[in-house]
Amino acid sequence: MSGGSRYGDIFAGHPRRQKTPAPTVVAERDLVAEDAATGFCGAVVGFEKTYDGDFVRLEDGAGRTRLFAMREAAFLIDGRPVTLTKPAAHPASTGPVRTASGSTKVEGLRARTARASRIWVEGVHDAALVERVWGHDLRVEGVVVEHLEGLDNLAERLAEFAPGPGRRVGVLVDHLVTSSKESGLTTGLGPHVLVTGHPYIDVWEAVRPAAVGIEAWPKIPRGTDWKTGVCEELGWGTPRDGWRRVYSAVNSFRDLEAPLLGAVEQLVDFVTVDSSDSG
Repeated sequence: MSGGSRYGDIFAGHPRRQKTPAPTVVAERDLVAEDAATGFCGAVVGFEKTYDGDFVRLEDGAGRTRLFAMREAAFLIDGRPVTLTKPAAHPASTGPVRTASGSTKVEGLRARTARASRIWVEGVHDAALVERVWGHDLRVEGVVVEHLEGLDNLAERLAEFAPGPGRRVGVLVDHLVTSSKESGLTTGLGPHVLVTGHPYIDVWEAVRPAAVGIEAWPKIPRGTDWKTGVCEELGWGTPRDGWRRVYSAVNSFRDLEAPLLGAVEQLVDFVTVDSSDSG
């Protein structure tokens, strides 16, 4: 019997002196980890690959993000060293692919010619969230979404557009509640105009709090700009910073409140129900 097989690797050191390798942890989204070298602690929000290898992006409680190399034992979880690894890619599904709105995705889509009918929303944030969730569906149906730059422009825009058969307008309104200014501006507009809305002061509030990592949207006093007040309460910086956070949090209909989902679905049905409306 050779010495090597009998005594093992004499250069490996005594077993009690050998370091135990750090456990491997899959870096699922929202996992909280600490970079051992800098003490930066945050939740996993993404990954990037560079010529130096794989990096994980962590976001701390103040919304600051940093990239860290995914090296062995480079992170701490509950004070213990770990090695983070990227989640495995999910295998391709054999069932129908769903869009962000939950509908069946049309593969190889070529957007149809735009209909004459339109969906109007109050501002650019409303338009962006509608596109984020219903964009695929709207291209399938040939529906164009336009923003009004404020509900006060509705009457003038309708007079210019001249709704009629095959030329419908669906209007999505923020804070559409009884006796509000918004309800007064959106009544008696005729059979070719449908107004739907949600009860929230701003479309941001129609995003589920859990999606943006908060327990609830803060209550902002009357007279204070709502977006500005929200960003100050939550430490989000400027409304522009806050919007980036809100927009990036919405990935599907599951991130939106039911009143907004129902309102948009009604409008899509309204402007597409007439098959002769081919624009």
